[in-house]
Amino acid sequence: MAFDAHIITGYPQMFPGPLGDSLAGRALDDGLWRLNTHNLRDFGHGKHRTIDEPPAGGGAGMVLRADVAAAALDSVTAQAALPVLLPSPRGRRFTQSMATDLAAGPGVIFFCNRFEGVDERFIEARQPIEVSLGDYILSGGEMAALAMLDAILRLLPGVMGKVESGSDESFSDGLLEYPHYTRPQSFEGRDIPAVVTAGDHDKLRAWRQQEAERLTRDRRPDLWATHKPRKN
Repeated sequence: MAFDAHIITGYPQMFPGPLGDSLAGRALDDGLWRLNTHNLRDFGHGKHRTIDEPPAGGGAGMVLRADVAAAALDSVTAQAALPVLLPSPRGRRFTQSMATDLAAGPGVIFFCNRFEGVDERFIEARQPIEVSLGDYILSGGEMAALAMLDAILRLLPGVMGKVESGSDESFSDGLLEYPHYTRPQSFEGRDIPAVVTAGDHDKLRAWRQQEAERLTRDRRPDLWATHKPRKN
């Protein structure tokens, strides 16, 4: 069964964007996942299909109306009972573990904000899962949805060339990924480490683990602090 991705947005033309190429694009063509876009303006008010209003109490920007947001989301959830993600800088950090869990399910709904956000009453009433890519602000939820959806889609069965590609990489076991090398053997005086090409798989496996731990310890002490070493 194909993975169903629903995108609720005021800018449906932004999709599939980069997801129409490379691995995700081929998977879309092969029917491994389906893209469903839903235009917020279809649920807007008046002649101009208004979806936003100035913030109550004053302030900069515009706020997406709660009634518009609820009508749009309800129209999708009436067709598909799927997790609803709301990209938001105040949400919990999106992780590889979340991507893995979502990829194991039937699909996901992304509700994409713009403006100053959506009326808080919509969040209270519909309780979407607020998720964040990091501590910075984007112009809207569409770019975040594209990034998160890419992380999910590449984990679907049949999308990547090798099954182990999804499990043997950064964050799959709480560590950053070990270094990779390919031809030429020597580049500007730097050779591929001998252990990589020696043919001893046990030593190579141990070296890769050591390198992953070293990189994580040096570059991401936050990850290293929570890392649980493998048991041999």
